Amino acid sequence: MVNNNNRITTALLLAAGTGRRLMPLTSNSPKCLTLVNDKSFLERLVVNLKKQGFQRLVVVTGYQENKIKEVLKAISGDLTIEYVYSHLYETTNNIYSLWMARDIINEPFMLVEADLIFDVSLLDNMIYPDRIAIANIVPWMNGTTVTIDNLHQVTKFYKNTSSNNIKNVKYKTVNIYSFSLSSWKAIIKILNQHIEANNVNGYYETVFGEMIKDDHLSLKAVNFDNKYWYEVDTLEDLKEAELLFSSYIHENTTASNLELTKELIEIQ
Repeated sequence: MVNNNNRITTALLLAAGTGRRLMPLTSNSPKCLTLVNDKSFLERLVVNLKKQGFQRLVVVTGYQENKIKEVLKAISGDLTIEYVYSHLYETTNNIYSLWMARDIINEPFMLVEADLIFDVSLLDNMIYPDRIAIANIVPWMNGTTVTIDNLHQVTKFYKNTSSNNIKNVKYKTVNIYSFSLSSWKAIIKILNQHIEANNVNGYYETVFGEMIKDDHLSLKAVNFDNKYWYEVDTLEDLKEAELLFSSYIHENTTASNLELTKELIEIQ
């Protein structure tokens, strides 16, 4: 049984990158402000965080930082916003962005990337510590994958594995994680080692994989299948996400109308 007292209320958004693969849309705008059906990734995230009871959002910024701040000032409401600016955003990757948050976060938190769009209900099981969002691999997916055991614990990370070359049952990482404070402190130690070795252009999944292998980190898998989500890296991804969430809006509108009709009938 989940202890509601362990609910996470802090989120960390990594939004420092330039989003080169989404050019020209990101030529003068950060990736997180790219619109998917007239609403940006950032706005969708803030709405979802509020619905899930989050109280604090920490954003690691870099490219076009001021535009992110302008938008968040307008839409944050009661959500406390804090920033960490990465001066080296052009020459570093997400391992460095995560390391930049080592001093500002000292509590359990949820980590999310800036290029995800997802239904708010998918966070229901991610607001508790030491979890990882995964999905069964389908042809459009590529990138980091994991294997899990019969207790839904991650057993290994795999780099750049696609649906075309898997040999065992692997799952795509959805780039949403949650961590307890003890896990975060352990992660910081390994991040420090990588940064000291100048491994600033790598990926934080490397760190998580090392720690899983050494039994220094435990992550429970939360399956995102059969719900709406999409990771947008390219212009083609954006088109697919817009199509997916157009049907999502239609289905939810239809469901809402049916519920309203049912209520009206009951009243009569």
